[in-house]
Amino acid sequence: MTSKRVYLDWNATTPLRPEALAAMTAALELAGNPSSIHAEGRAARGLVEQARAAVAAAVGASARDVVFTSGGTEAIMLALTPGLRIGSQPVERLLVSAIEHAAVLSGGRFAREQIEVVEVTPEGVLNLDHLRQLLAEGPPALMSLMLANNETGALQPVEQASEIVHAAGGMLHVDAIQALGKVPLRIKELGAELMSLSAHKIGGPKGVGALVLGADVQGLEPLLRGGGQEFGRRAGTENVAGIAGFGAAVSAALPTMVEDMARVEELRDRLEKGLRQTEGSLGGFVIAESVARLPNTTLFAVPGLRAETAVIGFDLAGVAVSSGSACSSGKVQPSHVLQAMGYGPELAQSAIRISLGWSSSESDIEACLNAWKRLAGNLTKRDHETVPERF
Repeated sequence: MTSKRVYLDWNATTPLRPEALAAMTAALELAGNPSSIHAEGRAARGLVEQARAAVAAAVGASARDVVFTSGGTEAIMLALTPGLRIGSQPVERLLVSAIEHAAVLSGGRFAREQIEVVEVTPEGVLNLDHLRQLLAEGPPALMSLMLANNETGALQPVEQASEIVHAAGGMLHVDAIQALGKVPLRIKELGAELMSLSAHKIGGPKGVGALVLGADVQGLEPLLRGGGQEFGRRAGTENVAGIAGFGAAVSAALPTMVEDMARVEELRDRLEKGLRQTEGSLGGFVIAESVARLPNTTLFAVPGLRAETAVIGFDLAGVAVSSGSACSSGKVQPSHVLQAMGYGPELAQSAIRISLGWSSSESDIEACLNAWKRLAGNLTKRDHETVPERF
């Protein structure tokens, strides 16, 4: 057992930044409703608008185009609305990549028969040829594509997809939840009309997110109706403390993002080298290693290994890692991301996700590798020379 817990599951959620905690504490001490016009209300409104400006600046948007929500899932649900339009022709169907988060794969407010899935390559990157094919076979579509996959870390060709979608008269929603704070984000440069974000992936609180508009989108029907909060796009008194924490986290993260992620990438590369070299882990490999990835993410697979068993073993050794998306890692089932990439069900249940963050250290990597050395010899159930199965 390590004397100190080591947290290496940053893609699931991040520790709360001190700046976010301070901003939330200050906000909780305010009595005012941000919709009230007296001094107390104006003070609360000021915190909300300060955070709105910070989030907008982080993605190159206008403050008025930021809609605060209860989290990333609600932001996605708000974005995935049939009938959205910029000109006169509304989108009538939804295209999603096969590796999207469950919140996107559910289709939002589109009916099941309106949803079509775009294939990915064996490296976990959107198949642009299949996207062209599907767009040519029907009316204008809304395409929803994540910028960075939460399991493999693979970066998606968002700008290329945007050009293809727009040429077919469609619109693009980008799920940037996993990318915020790790890679530069500019909504207009990506060519997206809509972008979803979440506070707890960048050191803010859980339960706060945002939908950002990159164009004059019409037909965005609120999920929650009532008052006119959030420019009429999301009713309900704003979560002032949560929103303040979101803004503070973004403001703290962005100035040092490039330096922080360069250091994190070096740690990740050291981790991957150590995982491969560990005696007893021969045959293990890093998934999506050949494509551009988030600098903090490693998805390591050992055919024959039961990932949930390994996660428990790491946990007992004082190291927190994951077997995939936090929304599904508690379920004993293969990763839909790995299955979409062509891996068989056995290997799709054998991947361990290790994700780092701005405060990860060399000692964290050392602790993780030491834990893996102790576990590796007992967790594999197959000949190490077995070739990973693909469909």
